[in-house]
Amino acid sequence: MTRTVAILGSTGSIGTSALDVIGWMGDRFRVAALAAGSNMSLLSEQIERFRPALVSVKTKKHAEALRPLARRLGIRLAHGPEGAEAVAVESGADIVVSAITGIEGFRPTMAAVRAGQRIALANKESMVVGGELLRREAARSGSRIIPVDSEHSGVFQCLAKEKKTRVRRVILTASGGPFLRTPVRLVRRAGLDEVLNHPTWSMGRKVTVDSATLMNKGLELIEARWLFGLEPSRLDVLVHPQSIVHSLVEMEDGSVLAQMSVTDMRVPIQYALTFPDRVSSPLAPLRLSAVRRLEFFGVDERRYPLFVLARQALDRGGSLPVALNAANEIAVAAFLEGKLRFADLPGIVRGVMDRHAATAVDSVESLFEIDREARAAARQLLKQR
Repeated sequence: MTRTVAILGSTGSIGTSALDVIGWMGDRFRVAALAAGSNMSLLSEQIERFRPALVSVKTKKHAEALRPLARRLGIRLAHGPEGAEAVAVESGADIVVSAITGIEGFRPTMAAVRAGQRIALANKESMVVGGELLRREAARSGSRIIPVDSEHSGVFQCLAKEKKTRVRRVILTASGGPFLRTPVRLVRRAGLDEVLNHPTWSMGRKVTVDSATLMNKGLELIEARWLFGLEPSRLDVLVHPQSIVHSLVEMEDGSVLAQMSVTDMRVPIQYALTFPDRVSSPLAPLRLSAVRRLEFFGVDERRYPLFVLARQALDRGGSLPVALNAANEIAVAAFLEGKLRFADLPGIVRGVMDRHAATAVDSVESLFEIDREARAAARQLLKQR
């Protein structure tokens, strides 16, 4: 039976990879709807190939640019946040791939969860800022959230036939980014090109910066806390430069389960789409005989101060992860625009967290109010530099 798929963030790295997977899966999947930002040339190619019934873009101007193509193919156009939510829900898709970067992906993800749809979740920020809300709505609606991040997919696979009560510890692995072995004093001077030169993964710019600071792994710990319903004390990170072992699950009897695969995001994407089935893939298999070594290290907190702040937000909970994420998004955007030095990223995030009065996140409205306040605080700190 053919399943229909809606993709939020179709022109990003996860979105394009998801379409690659759908392309090689033959008639197993059909693209029902796409939501994208402003990359009109790539989106036009995707529309021509996959012929979705509904497409949403960032602004009305972008929608008008697509009008001739949409009219020729009989495609409905939408735009803005409301358009993304329409792609998530009104398309009637069986599976929604949530891959819009940042907190912008929360509302369409929540809309799909409330509608009881299956979510292939790549937007980690949704779980970071509103994991408890999403879990609550999923329990009510029957929505199933399948993680796409390679680390969380690995945990999900390891736990597929295990009782969560038997889990002692879940360990996410981190590549360490481009500065794993660089002297700390030199890391502070790193420029944009160095930061974006990731040794193993090809990702979007924001995620690549987060990998260099290890903030991505801090966010993933918070995400894991809600995805798997585990207390912070049962979550850990190890640096694994080879990026072959994506996750480790330590059981109470001392056994350690591991999930391994090639470093290609299309592996966890395909699993999220086909679960609970496993289907043949054209990707090259992992050749263990070619893997010369597998290394694991503890996190050097001097090298990755943003990871320390994320861990603090995880441990303290409440609204602090919302403030952490908001401050990091503002700081990373400033760095990518050349308005902030790499070494100053932790100061912005720490400053916002120090000023934040943590509270409960009990509604979508309160979540976005906390986010707005934290972003305003981060912008104010940027002005003071």
